Amino acid sequence: MLIVGITGGIGSGKTAVTNEFAKLGIDVIDADIAARTVVAKGSTGLEQIKQHFGENIVLEDGSLNRAKLREIIFKDADAKKWLEQLTHPLIREEILRGLQNSTSPYSILVSPLLIESGQHELVNRVLVVDVPVELQLKRTCKRDNNPQAQVEAIIASQLDRDKRLSFADDVIINNQTLEHLQQQVAQLNQQYLRLSEKQYES
Repeated sequence: MLIVGITGGIGSGKTAVTNEFAKLGIDVIDADIAARTVVAKGSTGLEQIKQHFGENIVLEDGSLNRAKLREIIFKDADAKKWLEQLTHPLIREEILRGLQNSTSPYSILVSPLLIESGQHELVNRVLVVDVPVELQLKRTCKRDNNPQAQVEAIIASQLDRDKRLSFADDVIINNQTLEHLQQQVAQLNQQYLRLSEKQYES
């Protein structure tokens, strides 16, 4: 099956793009949801985190204290490395399960870290949702109510825009209206349907 990976920097509009593909009947597997699933209440992932970091890493309701974990891995590179070694393979398994269960003509894997995490190796094509940095800043500050300096730091920590674009097979430039975005998605959908037919025939 043809698998299209969608990525883009913060505030680029990945969700808006995947929502449009979903409206066209395409199954979307979201790496962020997979990442939450593997450390959900009652999961083996959460159990291992608890054993490693101690009981106080979970909240009273038994779910992961994300704020506390973020604080720990932000200050401790070894803790971050340990966590990544635990969660990355689990997330990959969860993504693969989602892709295997997909029934649409082609599937989409959306991931903010598609390239950095090596998840682009799971896909046949990479679609980058691209916007100018100024627009990223404006949208993210408005959406998350974050100070500009914080958003600038997030953008700086993500993959460089040109580097991300160098991995792209297709690009959606999301700097205009929703109608314009919908047109770009509709065109790509037709292209992907043709490609998936070709792949099926071969």
